[in-house]
Amino acid sequence: SVSDEEPKVVREETRRRRRKKAISSSSCCSMDQISVEFVLPSVVRGGSSHDTLLLEVAGNWTVEQVKAQVWMKAVTLNLCPDFYQRLSPDHCILLYQKKGNLCEIYDKHQVFQTLDCIRYWRALKKDVGRIQLVPRPQPSDESLQYQRYLNNLIGYDVTDVSNVHDDELEFTRRKLLTPRRIELSDRDPKLYSMDPWVTLKPLPEHLLSKISNSHILVVIHISTVSQTIKVSIDDTPEQVLTSFFTKIANKRVLLGIPDNTCESDFVLRVCGREEYLYGDKPLLNFNWIRQCLKNGEEIHLVLEKPPDPDLDLVQKDDWAQVDDCTGVAGTHEQLTIDEKDHERVFTISMWDCNRKFRVKVLGIDIPSLPKIPDFIVFIEASIFHGQQLLAQERTSSKTFNEEVLWNCWLEFNIKIRDLPKGARLNLQVVCGKQPQTPNSKAGSGKTKTRLLYYVNLLLIDHRSLLRQGEFILHMWRMPEKSEESSSSINADKLTSATNPDKASSMAIAILLDKYCYPVVLPKSRDTGRDMPNHLKKQFGAIVATDPLHPLSPEDKELLWHFRHECMRDPSFSAPPPPPSPVFTSLLFSGLDVGLAMQLLDCHYSDAQVRSMAVRKLETLEDDDVLRYLLQLVQAVKFEPYHDSALVRFLLKRALRSKRIGHFLFWFLRSEIAQSMHYQQRYAVLLEAYLRGCGEDMLQDFRKQVEMTEALQKVTREMKATSADKYDITAQVVFQLRQKLETLQLSGLPESFRVPYDPGLRAGVLLIEQCKVMASKKKPLWLQFKRADPTTLSKDPIGIIFKDGDDLRQDMLILQILLIMESIWETESLDLCLLPYGCISTGNRIGMIEIVKDATTIANIQQSVVGSTGAFKDEILNQWLRDKCVGEDKFQQAVERFLYSCGGYCVATYVLGIGDRHNDNIMITESGNLFHIDFGHILGNYKSFMGISKEWVPFVLTPDFLYVMGTSGKKSSPHFQKFQDVCVKAYLALRHHTNLLIILFSMMLMTGMPQLTSKEDIEYIREALTVGRSEDEAQRHLLDQIEICREKGWMVQINWFVHLVLGIKQGVEKRST
Repeated sequence: SVSDEEPKVVREETRRRRRKKAISSSSCCSMDQISVEFVLPSVVRGGSSHDTLLLEVAGNWTVEQVKAQVWMKAVTLNLCPDFYQRLSPDHCILLYQKKGNLCEIYDKHQVFQTLDCIRYWRALKKDVGRIQLVPRPQPSDESLQYQRYLNNLIGYDVTDVSNVHDDELEFTRRKLLTPRRIELSDRDPKLYSMDPWVTLKPLPEHLLSKISNSHILVVIHISTVSQTIKVSIDDTPEQVLTSFFTKIANKRVLLGIPDNTCESDFVLRVCGREEYLYGDKPLLNFNWIRQCLKNGEEIHLVLEKPPDPDLDLVQKDDWAQVDDCTGVAGTHEQLTIDEKDHERVFTISMWDCNRKFRVKVLGIDIPSLPKIPDFIVFIEASIFHGQQLLAQERTSSKTFNEEVLWNCWLEFNIKIRDLPKGARLNLQVVCGKQPQTPNSKAGSGKTKTRLLYYVNLLLIDHRSLLRQGEFILHMWRMPEKSEESSSSINADKLTSATNPDKASSMAIAILLDKYCYPVVLPKSRDTGRDMPNHLKKQFGAIVATDPLHPLSPEDKELLWHFRHECMRDPSFSAPPPPPSPVFTSLLFSGLDVGLAMQLLDCHYSDAQVRSMAVRKLETLEDDDVLRYLLQLVQAVKFEPYHDSALVRFLLKRALRSKRIGHFLFWFLRSEIAQSMHYQQRYAVLLEAYLRGCGEDMLQDFRKQVEMTEALQKVTREMKATSADKYDITAQVVFQLRQKLETLQLSGLPESFRVPYDPGLRAGVLLIEQCKVMASKKKPLWLQFKRADPTTLSKDPIGIIFKDGDDLRQDMLILQILLIMESIWETESLDLCLLPYGCISTGNRIGMIEIVKDATTIANIQQSVVGSTGAFKDEILNQWLRDKCVGEDKFQQAVERFLYSCGGYCVATYVLGIGDRHNDNIMITESGNLFHIDFGHILGNYKSFMGISKEWVPFVLTPDFLYVMGTSGKKSSPHFQKFQDVCVKAYLALRHHTNLLIILFSMMLMTGMPQLTSKEDIEYIREALTVGRSEDEAQRHLLDQIEICREKGWMVQINWFVHLVLGIKQGVEKRST
């Protein structure tokens, strides 16, 4: 965390001094003795002050040993016998004062001289430190109730430790208190309560052209009256208020503005939205203003009193702060046994362990065998760091029974000293057909084997201790390809969590070597050397190569050798630690989000590399954090430990901005509801956020959760009642309305923030407008009243509730579309994409925004000529004409169609999801084309990788071309413009190839089934024509457009077949 930065230097200095001292004096003095006065829980006999003990503590004792020593001394001195002789040291915790805060010495395994308090006392030049022993505090009823309230919002009980083999969960909960406190103490209450949504990116050309002479008109409302004023786009909200008050100086009474108030008593809010124009940024930086300009809408604001910052009150934690050095190991010099008196050794440095790492596989045991005929089974044990295999061994094969015992040691070809932090032991139960002789390594290619179960164990725990002793691990079952859960298997296989379902899961028992002492992975070792000149040239050449270009072994060797210099060179990123000399060198010049994200994917497990990437992200503005938030939340899965720089970054930014916090809440909650593999990690982060977001947000989340849970229940009930039928009878709709009526009366929240658009508040359900949609999953089409009285829109808020689809996949694609839109914006292109709101709110359930005045292409074709609609080219054109009043409007609609069609063609082609059905393509009455329902395709991704003969790169059918005024091979001005738009959009995306490749590969890791990333990343590299010139790229894209023109009629035949089938299933298909 940031707060660590400054003291690190001090620490290094004292270490260096201490090391010099240690080296110069005899080895026994290097055992730094530290004088500490302990204030005990017992009171002096006949007095009121507490007992105290002065103790000379050996620097290399662990906290647990120190506590035991104090206890023994208290017993020997016969202090308060019924306390010390009756209770154990574990009954107490250790506290010390630091800058007026009480800090707890939390980690009992930590070596005393590495504690933060020692560092603090040294800085203050104190000869004697002071530590209090106090009885372990028990939580009050109030705090237990608050915890239950939080658990309910999280959707998981974070205090449940029945499914962990160490205290990492609790440890992380306590450690995250520090970054939370720092962030809260720096938070500006007014800014936080209004959370202005701004961007610092320059205003795109196409928006500038819509502003005359850099002035715009703003309508300001006060209760029922309004006043229009002309302001400069460079004015700040404060300046707008000043001009407004100047303009209405004589009308104050009329407008009902009291005399004793002035502009500083008011703020401006967007009419109908909880979005404030506040702060020192000019108007043109506010996202809302840009949106109004883009859509050609008037800007309506309301003048009101600012919200009360006290509403964001944070409940005080009853935990003591845990110090920042908790869980930090000493240096090798502090821990090594070399040249030390063995009587006085209490911990061992891992770097002194020269033997090979080994594990004893005792056996496996499962309550009931999976239905597999006469299989044999073996255990495959591998050591991974990130995605890299460091060593692998396997047991002999045995017949598969409920219980199989091996009782054999597997020795790996890697020394204990070479294990990096974050290395995981991956255990897999693999079954095969025929019996094998133990020495034939897994059937030498003859047998087909299948992975049934897997589990991971981090070999070095969160406090840098090597694991020792026996473990019984409950394993995860490998899902079938057809199962829903297979979509995230790539990321799930990395989890260090064990299966919470202990009753029916496969368990494996293993034994790791036991030592008399804790074995600790040291924090560091002295380094420092300069790079010779002739190597500097080579180094520079490596820096200049394309980051995705593989390095030669010599280059890697050079970079690894001088990795510390790389760390200091700002244009460089650090490779993983020594056991994996294979690493990618990545360039950094300023902030390149793509490269920072690349270091956060599954290939990097090294904490230094990952925190360096996060440091780069620190400079992102809120608007960009929102843009990448979903991907960053996914990247948390690739962290080896719960507490990481990335988790702290997300926590910090969410506590700073309500908008980021809102989305973080839903992104985490949706994962917690669906991903058993990462539930605990995400729950700990979400709890840390909820404990700092303030009362107002907590109340908002409570209402949203109540609302979504109530509606989810109705959605599931309705789906069950009309499960097999496609058509929806009047009775089904009547049933739905009855259920909603009952709900409304049973005390639903009066209003709630819309999860996919937190600026919007939805009020009561408009029950007469709600219906069940005619599609397989039976989604509910719901309409809500707008809750904000200042709203100018007559339209209700339309939300679809859908059960049975994992909307996390849709969210990933929509997020990438938003990112593409922002790339185009920087090149001043507006391709009219419509990334509608979509949030997964629970297990395979969620809500989707209803786009106003939109219908599917299938509907348009069907409504006109029944099932042969798919062959009539002019239908779409005719429909648009009918919807547009006047030729001008129609020409605008054609223009919008052309841009949006180009945007979606390019975006879906690059992502490999362009071959769509006309049921999943919609169009608005103003000509805006857009794609929907992405989860559907990603499930059958393989068939989209260009494998089938009829595959088209994207949808460009004769009826689309007809709108652009062309048919057959002919061209037209509109079509040429379309081609031009596509090329511009495509070339713009190519400028951000690395970012798109990493977003794509993260999407495959976390949301797509059974993909081997290698070949699929190849798809996007080819789609973006990586390594070819701009001319070739342009030619490539125009070729794709030609393929679509040639095959357009085939696509239409497919659509026609689909339509005929669709007619049997009820004419009113869905409209989203």
